[in-house]
Amino acid sequence: MESTAINYKIGNERLISVTESAARKLASLLEEKGKPNGALRLGVVGGGCSGLQYVMDLVDGPKERDILVPTSNIRLVVDPKSALFVSGSVLDYSEDLQKGGFKVTNPNAVAHCSCGESLRTSFSICCSVFMAA
Repeated sequence: MESTAINYKIGNERLISVTESAARKLASLLEEKGKPNGALRLGVVGGGCSGLQYVMDLVDGPKERDILVPTSNIRLVVDPKSALFVSGSVLDYSEDLQKGGFKVTNPNAVAHCSCGESLRTSFSICCSVFMAA
């Protein structure tokens, strides 16, 4: 049986960078889930206060046409459509009791919603926080 190679691109920290605390927490979560060579998938989907929101999930690796960003000894995966919205963003992690978890800081944000977890950019994007157990 022949296996088909997955066609994906390699990106860099200009697409999305990761803070040291986010890299440590992500590595810990991947190890805990039995996926030490896995990745964090960051996507943008319809929903949220401003029409779009971030979604995050732990995955085995990139899918067809994805962009793989190896950074800080961890791997991030972004689909091409989401890459348009997250370009230049920073993924951080905080242990804060009320607003803790993974959070994306998008330099394209022009306004924040009153919920404290949403924002709007020149192309309307909403931010959600991914809570780690």
